Amino acid sequence: MAIAYYLSHPQVRVDPATPVPDWGLSDTGRIRLTALRGRQWLGQVDRIVSSDENKAIETGALIGAMLDWPVEIMPDMHENDRSATGFLPPAEFEATADRFFAHPDQSVRGWERAADAQARILGAVRRTLADHPGDEAILFVGHGGVGTLLKCAIAGDPIDRRHDQAAEGGNAGGGNVHAFTADLSKSLFGWTAMEELA
Repeated sequence: MAIAYYLSHPQVRVDPATPVPDWGLSDTGRIRLTALRGRQWLGQVDRIVSSDENKAIETGALIGAMLDWPVEIMPDMHENDRSATGFLPPAEFEATADRFFAHPDQSVRGWERAADAQARILGAVRRTLADHPGDEAILFVGHGGVGTLLKCAIAGDPIDRRHDQAAEGGNAGGGNVHAFTADLSKSLFGWTAMEELA
């Protein structure tokens, strides 16, 4: 059974004047990614599918250059839609994200509902895997929020922020991986900092 990896983009350049989907990677994020060259887990990958947000595309492109693989763009893999509020200061963002996970069937401050974002990311991954060869590893590149929602769906866990990246011991700035079987039947491991994988 093929393995599927889901990687959340690492650290970004925060710019309150720029729409969040247009943010790019920071120097720290880029350095962390270049340090992955030659890792065994990445060497298994021969297909890369990215969200259409800039920071995810940049992440996928850096990895694709290491592996000499192109990056496919899947628009439905974007982060939960938070355009109703735009940029929020960190403390306010964290409080709003707490409510987003705690009330998945409600729109918090106009954000996309967690239940809807989960259905969207799960559908995008399922459609991609439907035409994926059986033995090839695939890398999905996306975001912490919808990545957590995807992980919950595959593991059969309720939507809860205790399954989020930092809560599971991953890097709080992103750049974490979880993995699952390509038939979506089993979660293989939870959020793990990408540097910790061999």
